Amino acid sequence: MKRALVFIAITFAITYLYDFLVVYPLAAGTVPYASEFVSPQLAYMVAVALTMFFPALGVVLTRLVTREGFKNCVLKPRPWRTSLPWFAVAWFAPILLVLAGGALYYLLFPGDFDPMLSSFVDAQMAAAVAGGTDPSALAEFQAAAAAPALMVVSLLGACAVAPALNIFTTFGEEWGWRGYLLPKVASRFSIVPTVVITGVVWGLWHAPVVALGHNYGTGYPGAPWGGIAAMCLWCVVLAAFLSFVTIRTGSTFAAAIGHGALNGSVNLVTICSISGGNPFVGPLATGIVGGLPLLAVAVAVLWSMHRRQKAGTLRMPEAGLPDGVRKG
Repeated sequence: MKRALVFIAITFAITYLYDFLVVYPLAAGTVPYASEFVSPQLAYMVAVALTMFFPALGVVLTRLVTREGFKNCVLKPRPWRTSLPWFAVAWFAPILLVLAGGALYYLLFPGDFDPMLSSFVDAQMAAAVAGGTDPSALAEFQAAAAAPALMVVSLLGACAVAPALNIFTTFGEEWGWRGYLLPKVASRFSIVPTVVITGVVWGLWHAPVVALGHNYGTGYPGAPWGGIAAMCLWCVVLAAFLSFVTIRTGSTFAAAIGHGALNGSVNLVTICSISGGNPFVGPLATGIVGGLPLLAVAVAVLWSMHRRQKAGTLRMPEAGLPDGVRKG
């Protein structure tokens, strides 16, 4: 656990300093150079996205500082005959769970369902006009919007390739949380508390940007602590699934694929919402209703891993070297 604590300290220090010195000034609009070259909103989004690489940087620095070296990096998967099906689960299950959560939300709140996507189209058109988009491009968008089913199919296609496109950033997080912290904590605790601990740590790592409105917005009762607490809970739920596919494949890449699939599809269900939904309720998977399918899967995989651990068949990957052992 000593190296796990070093990793947490390094990763949080780098991230929090960066958030307060770079992300917060961008959010406040106090960085004058940003608006000269790109929009403040784009600069802020890029700045937040860069933090996804910091857990991987934390792994590198921890392995160097503790003289652990780079043995057991949790990268190479187990034989493809056994790991490939779980890579497929990591790729497609998040998309299906997001859609199931959205469907459940609209069944419970049918008044918020917009099958013609008119609210979504109007919002996109308004944003395009405000951004000075070329009129011919607007006309093409209007033509495509006239066929909602075609638009949905196109978006689903984009979601299907999202894991491959997002893996460059999601790997930065997953090599830290699932490829390093998970096996380290698992060397001291059983699998259920391990997932809870790593999920809460992951959620707290997001705290500065959650306070700015990431995922849960601002101005709600109890802000920002309610959003931070909700983020920790959601990260525990998601950590269960990502830990499961990592353990099943023996590779961080499975978690990176699953994380990328979720990031690429999570907003898809909002295109049918008249109100845009409520981040604490749904249709987003971050909400209580929208996240129910993901929660059900999290409980199922936690139970599966718990049973396999009791039976002695849970093959937890090993990350680096045990505490007290240094690279020779």
